[in-house]
Amino acid sequence: MTHPRGSAAKSAALSAALSGAVDLSALKARADASRQQRPAPSAPPPAGGDGPPASSGDAVIEVSEATFQADVVERSLKQLVVVDLWAEWCGPCKQLSPVLERLAAESGGAWVLAKVDVDANPRIAQLFGVQSIPTIVAIAGGQPVDAFSGALPEPQIREWIKSLLDALKDKLPGISDAAGEPAEETEDPRFTEAEDAFERGDFAAAKAAYQRILDAEPANEQAKAALVQVTFAERSAQVDPSAVARADADPKDLDAQLAAADFELSQMQVDEAFNRLIDVVRRTAGDDRNRVREHLVGLFELFDASDERVLKARRNLASALF
Repeated sequence: MTHPRGSAAKSAALSAALSGAVDLSALKARADASRQQRPAPSAPPPAGGDGPPASSGDAVIEVSEATFQADVVERSLKQLVVVDLWAEWCGPCKQLSPVLERLAAESGGAWVLAKVDVDANPRIAQLFGVQSIPTIVAIAGGQPVDAFSGALPEPQIREWIKSLLDALKDKLPGISDAAGEPAEETEDPRFTEAEDAFERGDFAAAKAAYQRILDAEPANEQAKAALVQVTFAERSAQVDPSAVARADADPKDLDAQLAAADFELSQMQVDEAFNRLIDVVRRTAGDDRNRVREHLVGLFELFDASDERVLKARRNLASALF
Protein backbone atom coordinates (compact mmCIF):
# COMPACT_ATOMS: atom_id res chain seq x y z
CA MET A 1 0.00 0.00 0.00
CA THR A 2 1.51 3.30 -1.05
CA HIS A 3 1.00 6.60 0.67
CA PRO A 4 1.31 9.41 -1.89
CA ARG A 5 0.24 12.92 -1.11
CA GLY A 6 -3.32 13.28 -2.46
CA SER A 7 -4.11 15.79 -5.17
CA ALA A 8 -7.41 17.64 -5.31
CA ALA A 9 -8.51 15.63 -8.32
CA LYS A 10 -7.65 12.33 -6.64
CA SER A 11 -9.46 13.35 -3.47
CA ALA A 12 -12.53 14.38 -5.47
CA ALA A 13 -12.56 11.04 -7.23
CA LEU A 14 -12.20 9.21 -3.92
CA SER A 15 -15.03 11.21 -2.41
CA ALA A 16 -17.30 10.55 -5.37
CA ALA A 17 -16.53 6.84 -5.24
CA LEU A 18 -17.30 6.56 -1.53
CA SER A 19 -20.18 8.96 -1.06
CA GLY A 20 -23.37 6.98 -0.69
CA ALA A 21 -21.83 3.94 -2.34
CA VAL A 22 -20.37 1.99 0.58
CA ASP A 23 -22.55 -0.29 2.67
CA LEU A 24 -21.13 0.09 6.15
CA SER A 25 -23.43 -2.61 7.48
CA ALA A 26 -21.10 -5.17 5.88
CA LEU A 27 -19.23 -5.39 9.18
CA LYS A 28 -22.31 -5.49 11.39
CA ALA A 29 -22.69 -9.27 11.73
CA ARG A 30 -19.01 -9.66 12.52
CA ALA A 31 -19.19 -6.79 15.02
CA ASP A 32 -22.28 -8.20 16.71
CA ALA A 33 -20.63 -11.60 17.11
CA SER A 34 -17.49 -10.02 18.52
CA ARG A 35 -19.39 -7.84 20.99
CA GLN A 36 -21.06 -10.91 22.50
CA GLN A 37 -17.60 -12.07 23.56
CA ARG A 38 -16.32 -8.79 25.05
CA PRO A 39 -17.47 -5.93 27.31
CA ALA A 40 -19.63 -3.27 25.71
CA PRO A 41 -17.73 -0.31 24.21
CA SER A 42 -17.44 2.74 26.41
CA ALA A 43 -20.64 4.76 26.13
CA PRO A 44 -21.28 4.89 22.40
CA PRO A 45 -24.49 6.76 21.55
CA PRO A 46 -27.21 4.19 20.77
CA ALA A 47 -28.64 4.18 17.26
CA GLY A 48 -31.45 6.69 17.12
CA GLY A 49 -31.05 7.42 20.83
CA ASP A 50 -30.60 10.69 22.68
CA GLY A 51 -27.15 10.07 24.08
CA PRO A 52 -24.82 13.07 24.21
CA PRO A 53 -22.23 13.68 21.54
CA ALA A 54 -18.60 13.05 22.30
CA SER A 55 -17.00 15.63 24.53
CA SER A 56 -13.57 17.06 23.84
CA GLY A 57 -12.25 14.46 26.28
CA ASP A 58 -13.26 11.56 24.04
CA ALA A 59 -12.88 13.34 20.72
CA VAL A 60 -10.39 10.70 19.52
CA ILE A 61 -11.23 7.00 19.64
CA GLU A 62 -9.40 3.89 18.48
CA VAL A 63 -11.66 1.75 16.32
CA SER A 64 -11.44 -1.92 15.36
CA GLU A 65 -13.54 -4.19 13.18
CA ALA A 66 -15.38 -5.31 16.32
CA THR A 67 -16.25 -1.76 17.44
CA PHE A 68 -16.78 -0.15 14.04
CA GLN A 69 -20.57 -0.55 14.00
CA ALA A 70 -21.07 1.07 17.41
CA ASP A 71 -18.26 3.61 17.43
CA VAL A 72 -18.57 4.81 13.84
CA VAL A 73 -21.85 3.85 12.15
CA GLU A 74 -24.18 4.33 15.13
CA ARG A 75 -22.30 7.35 16.45
CA SER A 76 -22.53 9.00 13.02
CA LEU A 77 -26.32 9.08 13.36
CA LYS A 78 -25.81 11.78 16.02
CA GLN A 79 -22.63 13.57 14.99
CA LEU A 80 -19.97 13.75 12.32
CA VAL A 81 -17.36 11.00 12.53
CA VAL A 82 -14.07 11.44 10.68
CA VAL A 83 -12.31 8.13 10.08
CA ASP A 84 -8.50 8.24 9.89
CA LEU A 85 -7.18 5.17 8.06
CA TRP A 86 -3.50 4.96 8.95
CA ALA A 87 -0.57 2.61 9.62
CA GLU A 88 2.47 2.76 11.87
CA TRP A 89 4.91 2.60 8.94
CA CYS A 90 3.27 5.48 7.04
CA GLY A 91 5.28 8.71 7.32
CA PRO A 92 2.54 11.08 6.04
CA CYS A 93 0.13 9.47 8.52
CA LYS A 94 2.39 10.57 11.38
CA GLN A 95 2.21 14.14 10.06
CA LEU A 96 -1.54 14.17 9.54
CA SER A 97 -2.88 12.28 12.57
CA PRO A 98 -1.66 14.76 15.25
CA VAL A 99 -3.32 17.61 13.32
CA LEU A 100 -6.63 15.74 13.14
CA GLU A 101 -6.43 14.80 16.82
CA ARG A 102 -5.82 18.41 17.85
CA LEU A 103 -8.65 19.75 15.67
CA ALA A 104 -11.05 17.12 17.05
CA ALA A 105 -10.17 18.08 20.61
CA GLU A 106 -10.72 21.75 19.77
CA SER A 107 -14.14 21.10 18.21
CA GLY A 108 -16.04 20.96 21.50
CA GLY A 109 -17.67 17.66 20.54
CA ALA A 110 -18.91 18.86 17.15
CA TRP A 111 -17.18 15.86 15.58
CA VAL A 112 -15.15 12.85 16.64
CA LEU A 113 -12.03 11.31 15.13
CA ALA A 114 -12.08 7.53 14.71
CA LYS A 115 -8.60 6.10 14.12
CA VAL A 116 -8.30 2.79 12.24
CA ASP A 117 -4.98 0.95 11.94
CA VAL A 118 -5.35 -0.65 8.50
CA ASP A 119 -2.75 -3.33 9.24
CA ALA A 120 -4.72 -4.53 12.26
CA ASN A 121 -8.11 -4.01 10.59
CA PRO A 122 -7.74 -4.89 6.90
CA ARG A 123 -11.47 -5.56 6.43
CA ILE A 124 -12.25 -1.90 7.15
CA ALA A 125 -9.65 -0.77 4.61
CA GLN A 126 -11.14 -3.20 2.08
CA LEU A 127 -14.62 -1.91 2.84
CA PHE A 128 -13.60 1.57 1.75
CA GLY A 129 -11.49 0.31 -1.17
CA VAL A 130 -8.47 2.08 0.27
CA GLN A 131 -5.49 2.10 -2.11
CA SER A 132 -3.26 4.62 -0.35
CA ILE A 133 -2.88 6.04 3.14
CA PRO A 134 -3.54 8.21 4.91
CA THR A 135 -7.15 8.17 3.73
CA ILE A 136 -9.69 10.27 5.62
CA VAL A 137 -13.41 9.53 5.33
CA ALA A 138 -16.23 11.62 6.78
CA ILE A 139 -19.21 9.56 7.99
CA ALA A 140 -22.63 11.07 8.72
CA GLY A 141 -26.02 9.43 8.99
CA GLY A 142 -24.41 6.02 8.70
CA GLN A 143 -22.81 6.66 5.30
CA PRO A 144 -19.64 8.23 3.85
CA VAL A 145 -20.27 11.82 2.76
CA ASP A 146 -16.79 13.01 1.75
CA ALA A 147 -13.16 11.90 1.75
CA PHE A 148 -9.61 12.82 0.85
CA SER A 149 -6.25 11.09 0.75
CA GLY A 150 -2.76 12.35 1.61
CA ALA A 151 -1.36 14.63 4.30
CA LEU A 152 -3.06 17.90 3.40
CA PRO A 153 -1.98 21.20 5.04
CA GLU A 154 -3.86 22.15 8.20
CA PRO A 155 -5.68 25.17 6.67
CA GLN A 156 -7.21 22.91 4.00
CA ILE A 157 -8.26 20.35 6.62
CA ARG A 158 -9.87 23.07 8.75
CA GLU A 159 -11.80 24.35 5.74
CA TRP A 160 -12.86 20.81 4.79
CA ILE A 161 -14.21 20.10 8.27
CA LYS A 162 -15.92 23.49 8.48
CA SER A 163 -17.71 22.91 5.18
CA LEU A 164 -18.87 19.49 6.40
CA LEU A 165 -20.18 20.88 9.69
CA ASP A 166 -21.96 23.71 7.90
CA ALA A 167 -23.62 21.25 5.53
CA LEU A 168 -24.64 18.85 8.30
CA LYS A 169 -25.63 21.18 11.14
CA ASP A 170 -29.34 20.94 10.32
CA LYS A 171 -29.18 17.16 9.83
CA LEU A 172 -27.22 15.86 12.81
CA PRO A 173 -28.34 16.97 16.30
CA GLY A 174 -24.91 16.40 17.82
CA ILE A 175 -23.38 19.22 15.83
CA SER A 176 -25.70 21.91 17.13
CA ASP A 177 -25.92 20.32 20.60
CA ALA A 178 -22.14 20.41 21.03
CA ALA A 179 -21.69 24.12 20.93
CA GLY A 180 -24.56 25.70 19.03
CA GLU A 181 -22.18 26.31 16.13
CA PRO A 182 -18.77 24.85 15.30
CA ALA A 183 -16.08 26.59 17.29
CA GLU A 184 -14.64 29.53 15.42
CA GLU A 185 -11.06 29.20 14.36
CA THR A 186 -8.94 31.38 16.60
CA GLU A 187 -5.89 33.15 15.28
CA ASP A 188 -2.58 31.62 16.22
CA PRO A 189 -0.51 34.50 17.66
CA ARG A 190 2.68 32.87 16.37
CA PHE A 191 1.44 33.13 12.80
CA THR A 192 0.09 36.61 13.40
CA GLU A 193 3.56 37.71 14.52
CA ALA A 194 5.16 36.22 11.40
CA GLU A 195 2.55 37.66 9.04
CA ASP A 196 2.83 41.13 10.56
CA ALA A 197 6.61 41.03 10.11
CA PHE A 198 6.22 39.95 6.50
CA GLU A 199 3.71 42.71 5.75
CA ARG A 200 6.08 45.38 7.02
CA GLY A 201 8.89 43.92 4.92
CA ASP A 202 10.91 42.55 7.84
CA PHE A 203 11.79 39.24 6.20
CA ALA A 204 14.34 38.28 8.84
CA ALA A 205 11.78 38.59 11.63
CA ALA A 206 9.17 36.71 9.62
CA LYS A 207 11.57 33.85 8.91
CA ALA A 208 12.62 33.70 12.55
CA ALA A 209 8.97 33.55 13.67
CA TYR A 210 8.12 30.71 11.28
CA GLN A 211 11.29 28.87 12.29
CA ARG A 212 10.27 29.05 15.95
CA ILE A 213 6.97 27.39 15.03
CA LEU A 214 8.83 24.63 13.18
CA ASP A 215 11.26 24.14 16.06
CA ALA A 216 8.23 23.40 18.26
CA GLU A 217 6.19 21.59 15.57
CA PRO A 218 8.48 20.13 12.88
CA ALA A 219 5.50 18.71 10.95
CA ASN A 220 3.57 22.01 10.73
CA GLU A 221 2.93 22.17 6.98
CA GLN A 222 1.52 25.70 7.11
CA ALA A 223 4.70 27.05 8.70
CA LYS A 224 6.89 25.09 6.27
CA ALA A 225 5.10 26.51 3.25
CA ALA A 226 5.14 30.03 4.68
CA LEU A 227 8.88 29.86 5.39
CA VAL A 228 9.55 28.86 1.79
CA GLN A 229 7.45 31.78 0.54
CA VAL A 230 9.13 34.33 2.81
CA THR A 231 12.61 33.09 1.90
CA PHE A 232 11.83 33.50 -1.79
CA ALA A 233 10.24 36.92 -1.26
CA GLU A 234 13.38 38.11 0.52
CA ARG A 235 15.65 36.78 -2.22
CA SER A 236 13.59 38.05 -5.15
CA ALA A 237 13.28 41.52 -3.61
CA GLN A 238 17.03 41.89 -3.99
CA VAL A 239 17.15 40.83 -7.66
CA ASP A 240 18.07 43.51 -10.20
CA PRO A 241 15.55 43.45 -13.09
CA SER A 242 18.53 43.68 -15.46
CA ALA A 243 19.39 40.09 -14.48
CA VAL A 244 17.22 38.78 -17.31
CA ALA A 245 19.13 40.77 -19.90
CA ARG A 246 22.45 39.72 -18.39
CA ALA A 247 21.42 36.08 -18.36
CA ASP A 248 20.25 36.20 -21.96
CA ALA A 249 23.52 37.86 -23.00
CA ASP A 250 25.71 35.31 -21.24
CA PRO A 251 24.14 31.81 -20.95
CA LYS A 252 27.18 30.61 -18.99
CA ASP A 253 26.69 33.10 -16.13
CA LEU A 254 25.00 30.86 -13.55
CA ASP A 255 24.44 33.64 -11.01
CA ALA A 256 22.64 35.67 -13.67
CA GLN A 257 20.55 32.65 -14.72
CA LEU A 258 19.42 31.95 -11.17
CA ALA A 259 18.63 35.61 -10.51
CA ALA A 260 16.76 35.89 -13.81
CA ALA A 261 14.62 32.88 -12.93
CA ASP A 262 13.79 34.43 -9.55
CA PHE A 263 12.82 37.69 -11.21
CA GLU A 264 10.67 35.95 -13.81
CA LEU A 265 8.89 33.95 -11.13
CA SER A 266 8.27 37.09 -9.07
CA GLN A 267 6.57 38.51 -12.19
CA MET A 268 4.47 35.31 -12.43
CA GLN A 269 6.31 34.21 -15.58
CA VAL A 270 6.31 30.70 -14.19
CA ASP A 271 6.94 28.64 -17.31
CA GLU A 272 9.69 31.02 -18.43
CA ALA A 273 11.50 30.70 -15.09
CA PHE A 274 11.22 26.90 -15.02
CA ASN A 275 12.27 26.47 -18.66
CA ARG A 276 15.26 28.78 -18.21
CA LEU A 277 16.71 26.65 -15.43
CA ILE A 278 15.89 23.36 -17.15
CA ASP A 279 17.84 24.58 -20.18
CA VAL A 280 20.76 25.46 -17.90
CA VAL A 281 20.63 21.94 -16.40
CA ARG A 282 20.93 20.52 -19.92
CA ARG A 283 24.02 22.64 -20.60
CA THR A 284 25.88 22.00 -17.35
CA ALA A 285 27.39 19.14 -15.36
CA GLY A 286 28.80 18.33 -11.95
CA ASP A 287 28.47 20.90 -9.17
CA ASP A 288 27.09 23.56 -11.50
CA ARG A 289 24.28 21.29 -12.63
CA ASN A 290 23.47 20.29 -9.05
CA ARG A 291 23.39 23.91 -7.94
CA VAL A 292 20.88 24.81 -10.67
CA ARG A 293 18.79 21.69 -10.01
CA GLU A 294 18.53 22.49 -6.29
CA HIS A 295 17.52 26.06 -7.05
CA LEU A 296 14.80 24.86 -9.42
CA VAL A 297 13.46 22.29 -6.94
CA GLY A 298 13.29 25.09 -4.37
CA LEU A 299 11.11 27.08 -6.77
CA PHE A 300 8.80 24.08 -7.17
CA GLU A 301 8.14 24.22 -3.42
CA LEU A 302 6.47 27.61 -3.86
CA PHE A 303 3.56 25.88 -5.60
CA ASP A 304 1.07 23.14 -4.85
CA ALA A 305 2.59 19.81 -5.77
CA SER A 306 -0.34 19.12 -8.12
CA ASP A 307 0.13 22.36 -10.11
CA GLU A 308 0.27 21.39 -13.79
CA ARG A 309 3.18 23.76 -14.40
CA VAL A 310 5.19 22.06 -11.69
CA LEU A 311 4.31 18.57 -12.91
CA LYS A 312 5.35 19.49 -16.46
CA ALA A 313 8.60 21.08 -15.26
CA ARG A 314 9.44 18.05 -13.11
CA ARG A 315 9.03 15.79 -16.13
CA ASN A 316 11.24 18.06 -18.22
CA LEU A 317 13.82 18.22 -15.44
CA ALA A 318 13.92 14.43 -15.23
CA SER A 319 14.43 14.26 -18.98
CA ALA A 320 17.23 16.84 -18.80
CA LEU A 321 18.98 14.93 -16.02
CA PHE A 322 18.70 11.44 -17.45
